[in-house]
Amino acid sequence: MSKRGLPDGAYGLKEGQEYIPYVPSDKVMPEFTVFSIILGIILSIIFGAANAYLGLKVGMTVSASIPAAVISMAIVRGILKRKSILENNMVQTVASAGESLAAGAIFTLPALFLWGESPKALEMGLITLIGGVLGILFMIPIRRYLIVQEHGKLPYPEGTACAEVLVAGEEGGASAKVVFAGGLVGLVYKFIGDGVKLFPTSISYGFKGSLKGAGIGMDVYPALLGVGFIIGPRISAYMLAGAILGWFCFMPLIALIGGSNVIAPATVAIAKMDYWAIWKNYIKYIGAGAVAAGGIISLIKSLPAIISSFKQAMQGYKNKSTAANFRTEKDMSPKSIIITIIVLIILMVLLPQIKVRWLGAILVVIFGFFFVTVSSRMVGLVGSSSNPVSGMTIAATLFTALLMKAAGWSGKEGMIAALCVGAIICTASAVAGDISQDLKTGYLVGATPKKQQIGEIIGVIAAAAVIGFIIIALNKAYTFGSEKLGAPQATLMKMIIEGIMAGNLPWNLVLIGVFTAITVELFGLPSLPVAIGLYLPIGLSTPIMVGGAIKGILDKKVKDESVLKEKTETGILYSSGLIAGEGLMGVIIAGIVAFNENFGPEEPICAQWVSIIFFIIVMLTLLYEVFWKKRKVAVNK
Repeated sequence: MSKRGLPDGAYGLKEGQEYIPYVPSDKVMPEFTVFSIILGIILSIIFGAANAYLGLKVGMTVSASIPAAVISMAIVRGILKRKSILENNMVQTVASAGESLAAGAIFTLPALFLWGESPKALEMGLITLIGGVLGILFMIPIRRYLIVQEHGKLPYPEGTACAEVLVAGEEGGASAKVVFAGGLVGLVYKFIGDGVKLFPTSISYGFKGSLKGAGIGMDVYPALLGVGFIIGPRISAYMLAGAILGWFCFMPLIALIGGSNVIAPATVAIAKMDYWAIWKNYIKYIGAGAVAAGGIISLIKSLPAIISSFKQAMQGYKNKSTAANFRTEKDMSPKSIIITIIVLIILMVLLPQIKVRWLGAILVVIFGFFFVTVSSRMVGLVGSSSNPVSGMTIAATLFTALLMKAAGWSGKEGMIAALCVGAIICTASAVAGDISQDLKTGYLVGATPKKQQIGEIIGVIAAAAVIGFIIIALNKAYTFGSEKLGAPQATLMKMIIEGIMAGNLPWNLVLIGVFTAITVELFGLPSLPVAIGLYLPIGLSTPIMVGGAIKGILDKKVKDESVLKEKTETGILYSSGLIAGEGLMGVIIAGIVAFNENFGPEEPICAQWVSIIFFIIVMLTLLYEVFWKKRKVAVNK
């Protein structure tokens, strides 16, 4: 049988097995072409603009890798009749940089407008450019450890899904039908849910009586179901455990003890708060502390392997080893990385548009490398869409503001400097998470890492050139902090920096999160995915757990290894389609809303139980594909 789908070992290697990518290292085909770069730049700008509005509106962005890959395949294969999976991969690599850079910008920079400042487009462009490039450069030395050595341990769900979409589009046949069937379901579901708003896509319920203050909910999105199936039951359960800890332990405890007291940072009595208010005022700070501690613990545990990987990479560059000579093993040279980082540090110190000076530049390098490492590993666990970049930015901004205050910075000047440092680190973390997914896709399909890294930098430059103008235009049209464009993350950053400079930050909540992560680690559990579940709303963890449970049932029920492999591949293909379809429609809706705010009714026209029915229908389609459908999906031989 001819090879179909991703090669054997794409989801984990047996002892002594070496992964051979879809396009082997000795095969050369069009990759870094003029067409792929131009199309990637155009999509980078489009996705960056659409996601800037979406993030400022609802506080989250849509991953652009898979939608960009689908659009690229439609143009390259459908219109131009060209066949190069590596060229399509380069398009999505360049394009996805716009979405990740936009996330870093909108989570922080709108706070400048909330302070009454009028930042220039050049200023915002330079801040995001430096952050984006640093995110790429800091991630390159740990690529071999995270992507190659940890292959099979870190699933990188969106990167793997993107690889499946690219291969399915390249080959057609049964695999493509499964992916595009899932894609159609995800696309239609997203359209009727978030487009025409036939039903609410986020449902929740608050408890009373003995569990007053607790809540349960679900973001009924097919993509989250697909992410859960791809990452599996164990990581899904860790995330849900963190969510349960926050929503069924901490929140009822706060409601019970708080009573009629007004406890900072809230300005109303706890007895008058619903569960969402308790989460926003207290649990987000606890979660931010847990994510920071979990990230530090994860980094410490991984440090020996990271250092070893870094040494091997440097040794490979120095000795020109056989492994380093393979096309699929080549990274940007250490010399070019170090020189570029030094130039960026000098620019941060000297340029008047970047108000961080020497102390801020040092903090950017220290915190930047740390959070890039954490982000790159975190997206390997839960994917880019669930990557709590804002939580890491909160931690970085918090420590930065503290150090700057101790160094004598004060007033608005100190607040702006701390925010600029946070913006650079936020952008670096977001872009690092994106390139990690892209490099995982490249690893699976057989791309050249060096070319992907250069392509990502090009995408960052293109997005940074326009992001300032986009932010200024959105503020003029809607005004940040208003009901039309609330800018939730930037508002939170503003509050944190003001709280530190004024000395009234709720450190007790942050430290509760820190020691929660330490306690989880002492139980022998990985604290980072638990901390992520604690920080994010429980509505994200529940559908992910449903997908993980389906994968767990499959693993337990099917004993034949070959049958299990076939059904697992089918499930991953279908899940990849769910993620792809929803992501593509999400970007389309974001673009439509950016030009026509009144797209669709303001409120869903059906009750919440309708969304449960639709979600169950989608869940049944996944179960059908995995357990009951008789169509054979080719397995690699």
